[in-house]
Amino acid sequence: MSDLENNGPLDNDEELHESIPVTGMYKDWFLDYASYVILERAVPAIEDGLKPVQRRIMHAMKEMDDGRFNKVANIIGQTMQYHPHGDASISDAIVNLGQKDLLIETQGNWGDIRTGDGAAAARYIEARLSKFALDVVFNPQTTEWQLSYDGRKKEPVALPVKFPLLLAQGVEGIAVGLSTKILPHNFIELIEGSIEVLKGGRPTLLPDFPTGGLGDFSEYNEGIRGGKIKVRARIEEEDNKTLLIKEIPYGTTTNSLIESIIKANDKGKIKIKKVTDNTAADVEIQIQLAPGQSPDMTIDALYAFTDCEVSISPNACVIIEDKPVFLTVNDILSYNTKQTKDLLKRELEIRKAELMEKLLFSSLEKIFIENRIYRDIEECETWDAVIETIDRGLDPFKPEFYREITTEDIVKLTEIKIKRISKFDAFKADELMRKLEEELKEVEYNLNHLTQYAIKYYKDLLSKYGKGRQRKTEIRAFENIQATVVAANNAKLYVNRADGFIGYGLKKDEFVCDCSDLDDIIVFKRDGTAQVTRIQDKVFVGKDIIHVSVFRKGDERMVYNLIYLDGGSGRAMVKRFQVLSVTRDREYVLTKGTKGSKVMYFTANPNGEAEIVTVYLTQGSKARVKVFDFDFSTIEIKGRGAGGNILTRYPVRKIQLKMEGVSTLGGLDIYYDEHIGRLNTDGRGRLVDNFLGDDKILAVYRNGEYELTSFEVTNRYEPKELLLLEKFDSKKVISAIYFDGTSKTHFVKRFMVETSTINKKFNFITDHRNSRLEVVSTEEQPQVKVKLQKGKETEEVIYDVDMLIDVKGWKAIGNKLTSHTVKDLSLLAPVKPKKEENPQELKVGDSIDLSVDEEDDDEDQLDLF
Repeated sequence: MSDLENNGPLDNDEELHESIPVTGMYKDWFLDYASYVILERAVPAIEDGLKPVQRRIMHAMKEMDDGRFNKVANIIGQTMQYHPHGDASISDAIVNLGQKDLLIETQGNWGDIRTGDGAAAARYIEARLSKFALDVVFNPQTTEWQLSYDGRKKEPVALPVKFPLLLAQGVEGIAVGLSTKILPHNFIELIEGSIEVLKGGRPTLLPDFPTGGLGDFSEYNEGIRGGKIKVRARIEEEDNKTLLIKEIPYGTTTNSLIESIIKANDKGKIKIKKVTDNTAADVEIQIQLAPGQSPDMTIDALYAFTDCEVSISPNACVIIEDKPVFLTVNDILSYNTKQTKDLLKRELEIRKAELMEKLLFSSLEKIFIENRIYRDIEECETWDAVIETIDRGLDPFKPEFYREITTEDIVKLTEIKIKRISKFDAFKADELMRKLEEELKEVEYNLNHLTQYAIKYYKDLLSKYGKGRQRKTEIRAFENIQATVVAANNAKLYVNRADGFIGYGLKKDEFVCDCSDLDDIIVFKRDGTAQVTRIQDKVFVGKDIIHVSVFRKGDERMVYNLIYLDGGSGRAMVKRFQVLSVTRDREYVLTKGTKGSKVMYFTANPNGEAEIVTVYLTQGSKARVKVFDFDFSTIEIKGRGAGGNILTRYPVRKIQLKMEGVSTLGGLDIYYDEHIGRLNTDGRGRLVDNFLGDDKILAVYRNGEYELTSFEVTNRYEPKELLLLEKFDSKKVISAIYFDGTSKTHFVKRFMVETSTINKKFNFITDHRNSRLEVVSTEEQPQVKVKLQKGKETEEVIYDVDMLIDVKGWKAIGNKLTSHTVKDLSLLAPVKPKKEENPQELKVGDSIDLSVDEEDDDEDQLDLF
């Protein structure tokens, strides 16, 4: 222990000072630092939506503003008078504000948020305040001021912003112990939302990103902590071998997106041939697919394994009264709307005071000149006498004024020049006072109808600055993409049946199928057990493997047919079952579990096929019939744990397949979800039809193309471009009316699909860029209501399309619909064919022969049995 700790004498006999504990000091220092970072650097104030550095930049630019562009380097220097930090942080903040394209007009190379390119040096780029910023951000009369850090200047505590700036720009910041992430919202929607708040409503606010893309905001939860959104790139299919990324998710760049695609390709998650960045004025990343790859599957894989889909967790944290507070975006909008209304009220009150003062002085001036009070002061010898004389001359008129007349008012009268007095025009003075009174009445009306005035203010902002600020991010509902379904087959499954090994590393053993390194594998063994395991390089699953394949969880169409010998009773049991969900690496018993049980016959049927088998009994069995057939379709499909039905009580010598089976599950009901543009079997959306085997889907698009596709649920269709989607019937006639961009007229045509190629689009209208398909139908007797412009009048006509033109080839141009201008056309509900009426009219007393009906009834009864 040291002398200091012992409080003993020091070696040099210096006087000992009292020791001070430092524990509390460390605690205070950390809290001070944390508070500083939160309040002064990372988190914006709710009043103006700006961090301190951004507020100081805006204030410095306002001081410099003369309508011309200023070098950013000069703006940085001006800002450093208020911001006690380095120029680098100020430069980054200016660039960030400029890239948001709202408060600052830019000139020069300011970088690109889409590609991630940085801005040029501060000495090369220029900026000035936008007209919008000058209109809504500044007003010295309503600004609260404070001294700058060195006490030499005044800076705003918060700028009097009359707009939800925080929600429009968005913000992100990391402080000590907390963070904030408020996403940008659409300019127009924010103004409309503020108007709705003023009307007493609660608007629905959803983010809108400058990079566009597609957004699923179903879990946004008004931007509060715990919410989540998903943003996707907009991917278009140029042809069967090429994909184009036209818009990227918020928070990514074209470079980072391409890197994630290359990384996924290297890992084998997707299979592509080449990626090219063609981004210029618009984003365009071209992806060339590897041979044999499906564009739809690749799109899903891009969303599943690359940055083409990103998840963002908002966290709306703002500073209110020097404290961080977590709010919803609706709370922030309501606060900003109320603040705007209060600021408008203060501005009106200030303007009212100014008008009243102008009216008062104009009245004083008129009285002073018309009543020649200025002559009464000619003989006054002292200044006090002058003031007193003027005051006495105003006495008869003082009751008319809204306040007392002060010495300062009288002094201002004495400053009126003789030239002004000599040229005084009473009519002009009255006209000026009348205009001031009219403006004062308007101000007072607005003060009494403040909500109405605030709504008008927002509408004026919308009309003045809303052009070109439409929503860029499309609101969509996303389907959940299972990675195992869309992953590219980057591995091969092998099996060693005798030794009981499976994996993608057993290249010398039996090949089973192509698969993904994300797949689960299901294994059935001779002893009547099964298990599911994740694919590996080499894994032991047990000897005597009879079947191995990729396992698809929840696949209700995969049915297993099984005949096994029950070791306990010696009977042959038969069962049909499904395996819908399992625990990985757990062994499941498919027999009754008795010792000596073993599998005698097994098949896996992807569509629930039920075959017929021939059963041969042993020659020594007591059965009369030693060979018989069994049809698996005669038993029901049950769970994997069911014991099964008795096939025979006698010993079985062998079982052979006699006839391949057909599906016992019937067709598959396919639905189309218009919100996400995808097929499904879950009952979401519109029922398309029931599909079997080789059935196809017919899709017809607005650009005049049709396409035949399979009914795989991985297919995707752009909802906005789709006009018709139904089960394909080769006997149906397609009726179409389209606008020809060359002749500027409408044509009608009827044709049958003559092509059979799957997943290839065929254009059946003219190829002019303005040509578009207006109406399409496969009904037998389609009707169209057309509004025609005939001179100055309009007329509605209903056409029977099947009567306008005969069925021709799909490449035919068709006939002109009408010589008049078509203003509008719409497809009417389909016409049902009329039933034939009985030509015999029955009269009272006529007899009716019911013998045919009785026979029909007997047949119906027989059918029921």
